[in-house]
Amino acid sequence: MDNIAAFLRYLKSEKNYSKHTVRAYSKDIEDFAIHCSNIYDLHNLDKVHYNMLRDYIIVLSKRGLAMRSINRKCSALKSLYSYFQKIGVIEAHPFAQHKAVKAKKAFITPFSLTELKAVLEQIDRSDFVGLRDATAIELLYGTGIRQAELIGLKISDIDWAQGHIRVLGKQNKERLIPLLPSLANTLKLYLEQRKAYSRTSAHSFLLITNKGNKTYPAFLYRLVKTYFRGVSSKIITSPHVLRHSFATHMLDAGADINVVKELLGHQSLAATQEYTKVQLPKVQDAYRAAHPRAKK
Repeated sequence: MDNIAAFLRYLKSEKNYSKHTVRAYSKDIEDFAIHCSNIYDLHNLDKVHYNMLRDYIIVLSKRGLAMRSINRKCSALKSLYSYFQKIGVIEAHPFAQHKAVKAKKAFITPFSLTELKAVLEQIDRSDFVGLRDATAIELLYGTGIRQAELIGLKISDIDWAQGHIRVLGKQNKERLIPLLPSLANTLKLYLEQRKAYSRTSAHSFLLITNKGNKTYPAFLYRLVKTYFRGVSSKIITSPHVLRHSFATHMLDAGADINVVKELLGHQSLAATQEYTKVQLPKVQDAYRAAHPRAKK
């Protein structure tokens, strides 16, 4: 257990993983440890072998876990044993030969401009709750930031003079995102209302709950779902869909994909290119409508 605790500290301090990611790794390792204890009566994770991982994958699959989630768990375990090998706890990596199974990605349909307009117009901005909710949705769509980045956003991250927001992304990488005038106006109104719910300082978290506490993933998920379920029939209505909508609408309007990449905080262009798949039907329609040979 000491080695596992050291591994989790290593992820946080040396790899700069977020608290959320470290917590997920910890849970994945704990689940595997319970499996090994129950099935093999094995209480020392230093003694595992590859067949145990294969059996574990079968068990997870029977539970109905998505392949993407199974791959994530396996990735966490591979990282753990790479660390064990690095510090000399084990000589050979038991899972070195394991390769992730290609998982079918869920196709996310972005919200339409009509849906976004309907939601933003229906929010009652006369009180704290409405202004807080409007701020959350406008930030997610207006900046394309991740849910975790929004939760961690502080009042001091808003640079009113320069007109941008400072965002701390994955692995503590910082980026600056322009502050839209409409968003700036909503933020100012919200911050005035916020004073009655929580002590306000430059280092306070920007978004807070009705009780004045820091927001959390389930809170934001419910917030987005509540507003969009009335105007959208989409199966997936989450904060990530707003990020997806930001990228898709920027690209649809002709934005350079490299600029969108920087705004999203992607390390590689390949990640940003995922959003261009949504544009493919439009490209095909335009091609069929415009190409001389398409009409023959």
